[in-house]
Amino acid sequence: MIQRIQTLYLLIADLLIAMLFFVPFAELADKSGSIYQFNVFGIVKEGASNGTIQTFWPILVLVCLVLIILNLIILNYKRRTTQIKLCYVAIFLMVCLTGLFYFYLSRATNSFGGTNSFKIYASFPLESAIFVYLALRGIVKDENLVKSIDRIR
Repeated sequence: MIQRIQTLYLLIADLLIAMLFFVPFAELADKSGSIYQFNVFGIVKEGASNGTIQTFWPILVLVCLVLIILNLIILNYKRRTTQIKLCYVAIFLMVCLTGLFYFYLSRATNSFGGTNSFKIYASFPLESAIFVYLALRGIVKDENLVKSIDRIR
C-alpha cells in the first residue's frame, strides 16, 4: 500500500536527495581569497556566470541513480522482496555518494591550495540512508506479517 509509513520515510529520503540539485555541499577558498561553491554539477565560482570550473560526473550520475532507485522502491509497493533488495542498494549508493563528496572535495582543495568548509547539505545522503533504513525495517515487518498470516491458513 502506498499509505504506509515506509512510503513517508522514502519520500523524505527522496526529497533530501532531490534537494542536492539546488544547494551547494561545500565552499572552497583559494589562496587569493576567491570563493568557489561545490555542488552536484561541479565547482562553480561564486558570483560568476561563466559556468563550472570543474565537473564531477560520478557525483551527478550517482545522485540521479539514487533518485531513480528511491522512486522505484516507492512504486514497487506490492513486491516487498524487491523493495528490500533495492533499499540495500540505495543505502550502499548513498554511503558511496557521501564518500565521493569528501574525496572530490579533498582533491579540489589540494588543487586550489586553499581551505574548504562543508555545509549541512553534505550530510543529506547519510540522513537519507537513515530514512531508507527506517523504511527497510517497516518493509521487513510487513513481509514477516504476510508470511505469518500465510502459515496460519
